[in-house]
Amino acid sequence: MSLKKFASIAALSLTAIASISYAGSAHALGFSYSAGAYRDSAVTNQGAFSEQVNNKGYTTLDFNDGKVPSNDEVKYTFSKGTYSTTAYSGQTGIYNDIWAPAGIVGTDVNKSNYLAVFSGNTVTIENTKDKVFNYFGFDAGALSVGNTLEFFKGGNLVQQWTYDMMNKIATVSSSQQGGQLNGFFEFFSEGANDNFDKIVLSQNDGGGFESDNHTFRTGTGKYEAAKVPEPSVALGLLAVGGVFLRKRKNQKSLNLG
Repeated sequence: MSLKKFASIAALSLTAIASISYAGSAHALGFSYSAGAYRDSAVTNQGAFSEQVNNKGYTTLDFNDGKVPSNDEVKYTFSKGTYSTTAYSGQTGIYNDIWAPAGIVGTDVNKSNYLAVFSGNTVTIENTKDKVFNYFGFDAGALSVGNTLEFFKGGNLVQQWTYDMMNKIATVSSSQQGGQLNGFFEFFSEGANDNFDKIVLSQNDGGGFESDNHTFRTGTGKYEAAKVPEPSVALGLLAVGGVFLRKRKNQKSLNLG
């Protein structure tokens, strides 16, 4: 067993894979949560990464070049799309401090750059060249009230995630952030209707929405689901902080009731 996999399992008591439908919509996104992985097993101070980080077809932005917008209405273009911000007071942007999302265990102090969205602001990630995303993963934390993540396709909302939903699932308690929770969240298409072309991170209350190591996979609009492996930890019937996990027909479903 690799160091990366062993550390991920040791740090995480369970891994959830789910298909979650947004109320009133026929769309759904597959979802996976874990403590994440190291991009390089010898480097543990840059936060958690996707298990897909070194796989062909995936692009990761770690913000270490500091180029994501830090001024009003600035856009940053990368190989898979653009990042842009709303007008704001000057706070939303790239930081390097104790609020950086933690690594795969709570004692992994992230000393690299990360993206922070502050109260009343948004950061929008859009695909370019008439393509769509079919996978998005990011290291989130320290999770706080007001953190909101939305996925769109053609201007229509596909799915929304809020602090309450993420905080119920996250398991990495950061020692340098007073025990606030962190974790690696992954979203992937399960059908043609589930692809998305825009992701919006926003902060709808006081505080900030901190994230790092954004990972993407793009498609042409056809069904090109990002393949996320089954979890290493077998799940039976579990209830964790209001999150209920059931294994049904070899697919794990998540009820965030």
